[in-house]
Amino acid sequence: MKTIVRGKNVEVPERVRDYAERKLRRLERMLDDRSDAIVELSNEQHRSAADAHIAEVTLVIDGQTLRSHASGPSYQAALDNVVDKVERRAVDYREKPRLRARPIEERQLLARIADGTPGPARERRIVKMKRFAIEPMFEEDALSRMEELGHRFFVYVSAETEQVAILYTRDDGDFGVIEPVIGGNYTKGKGHRNGGN
Repeated sequence: MKTIVRGKNVEVPERVRDYAERKLRRLERMLDDRSDAIVELSNEQHRSAADAHIAEVTLVIDGQTLRSHASGPSYQAALDNVVDKVERRAVDYREKPRLRARPIEERQLLARIADGTPGPARERRIVKMKRFAIEPMFEEDALSRMEELGHRFFVYVSAETEQVAILYTRDDGDFGVIEPVIGGNYTKGKGHRNGGN
């Protein structure tokens, strides 16, 4: 790993430069010789003495840039803080290679989920079709069969009317029956069974 230590409008003392290089050697075990580390030190007079010394570290790993900064009462204290921060970010970067390798569409979807923003509306379509034999049965038998299958609806031929019927589970937990009528005639249903539709 190549390390560059420079000052931003300040002269960096040799002892501070050595300290910075020594601290950054901690990161060499997780980085390779193609990685670069740039340490930029500055001093802001208008800040309090407790955080007037600022250290910013920029790591370039596999073409990706990780940047962190920290302040402290001395350059050494600021370096201690910033190296801890950037080390955590580098570990996260190294331990999550699968996320970086995901296709751009998947990364965009994950970013939208994290932000809580809706994605583009997807056109709804029929993706599955089933054909099955239906047999005449009474509503009680159809209900038992539907529950046995664990479905929310069941299509059968009514043994009473000899017509196709659809038994379904209502949102209130009760059940309903749809009896299709060809020709557009509409009925309110068998309200006399349970006092309503």
